[in-house]
Order: sequence, then structure tokens, then C-alpha cells
Amino acid sequence: MDLNVKYAVIPCAGRGTRFLPITKGVAKEMCPIIDRPTLDYIIEECIDSGITNIVLIVSKDKADIKKYYSIDEEFEKELERAGKIKERDLIRKIATKCHIDYVLQEELLGLGHAVLLSKEVVKDNNFIVCCGDDICTYEKGNPPVKQLIEGFKMSGGKCIVGGKKVPHADIVKYGAMDVKEAINDRLYSLKGIIEKPKLEEAPSDLASLGKWCFPAKIYDYLAKTPKGKGGEIQLTDAIALLNKDEDVYFYDFIGTRYDCGDKLGYLKAIVDIALTREDLKDRFKEYLKTLDLGE
Repeated sequence: MDLNVKYAVIPCAGRGTRFLPITKGVAKEMCPIIDRPTLDYIIEECIDSGITNIVLIVSKDKADIKKYYSIDEEFEKELERAGKIKERDLIRKIATKCHIDYVLQEELLGLGHAVLLSKEVVKDNNFIVCCGDDICTYEKGNPPVKQLIEGFKMSGGKCIVGGKKVPHADIVKYGAMDVKEAINDRLYSLKGIIEKPKLEEAPSDLASLGKWCFPAKIYDYLAKTPKGKGGEIQLTDAIALLNKDEDVYFYDFIGTRYDCGDKLGYLKAIVDIALTREDLKDRFKEYLKTLDLGE
């Protein structure tokens, strides 16, 4: 069995209504974390995990994503004429660091539907799915996507749901893992996943947080998944169907996750990442010290 993971699928077609009005004119995935779009941090994590084939599921309104990842020879020449060689090389690197395929999602019929559309590119290969809202910071050499791939290989090529333990009061916002067995301190086999449970009914505080590793057979289950809430094809419903036929696993990944579809999560990401950048951290720390935050 081939356990290599060659593709990453990133759904980017959503409208980003939580970030209106800016998302009326800018793709939510292009909202910047300082000087790079949110999406670029996700793509970088995939590249750091050994995946250079990226599939972006986009809507017709996401032209700014394609522009960012396209070669712009005229702009490069303009920078070169101005003596800005570093900047020229930077934008060239962005456009050539991975291979990107774009798949159009004409109707927004859910995350499961978006993933199903990637089959035309991914075909029979194993693949990672990363939500376009979530970014992670991590120690060099140990990105969460790489950890999920390791869990995928350890399980013999079974579906891996990625996430972390969350505060008990927060589990109502996520898919909660109903654990069957702990394989080790990070990998668990599952009985199932309870989506946004009532607090008193949550089977654990292990939450699904926007990353999955799939064998290609998930496409067969997505194709037969009926529409669920809101008339959408839900990815968790397809995973539940798969779980009836074989084990599904959860991987408790190491890293700090930020929900950049949430305004507070987005602000936390900006602040924390700024405090790690050599060109910013010292001046930014000094600025933060001057703030009178009151009560």
C-alpha cells in the first residue's frame, strides 16, 4: 500500500462573512498576517511537510489568490530597474515555491463538496486537507501536517482527524472525539465524532481543528454522503460513513493553532507572529510596553 501523501487540498471558496466588510472585496484567505496572507502560512506548512502539490478550491470571486501566486514579469522588471533585487526575488519565490492547481466551486455546498471537487486533480493519491481559516505555528521541522502524515503511516493509511485538546467549556464549538482506544500519547482510534455537542454530552475535550489526512477512498464516501445541515455535504458525515467500515483515527498535534476566521484569533496570530520575527520583535515589544491597557 502506498502511504505517501503527495497533495494538499485547501478549500478557499467561502465568502468570509465573519470578516465583512473587508471580505466583500478581498478573499478572506488573503487577509494579511503582517505582510503575508493567511493562506500563505498554510501553504508554507504543507511545503515544510514535504508536500509541493497544492489544490486550492476557489470561487469565481477569488482572483486575488491567483494573482498573488502568479509570476508577474512586468512587476519583477520594475523592481529590478529600481534596484530592489531582494524584493524581486521575494515575489518570484512566492510564485514558484510549489505547484498550485485551482478548482472552481461554482456552488457553495459545504466543505465535503469542496473536498470532493479536488478528485479531478488528486485522483487516487492520498492527501491532506487544511481549512483556509486556520494557521499554526510550530517548532522547525515539526509542522502539524507532517505529524498527521506520520499518524497516517502509523495507522496503515487510515483517515486521520487532526486537532488538539481544548478547554472543556470550548468543546461545544467543535467536533468532539469519541475515543475507542489510545494507540500512543498522540494517536487515538475513534468510535465516532460528535459535532458541537452539549457540554454535558461531550465524550472528550479532543477537538477537530481543521486538518485531516485522507486515503483516496474518502472520495467514494463523499460521493454517497447525503446533504445535511443547510443543504450542504458535510465532511464529518463522510468520515462517519467511512468509520462504519473501518477505523478512523485522531491525532493530537503539537503546535499553536489560530482560528483566523475569528477576529480575536486573527489578532492573536498577528501579535504572536510579530513577536517571533527578527525584523519586528524588539521594536514591537517596546511598543507593547508603552500601552496602558487599563483594567
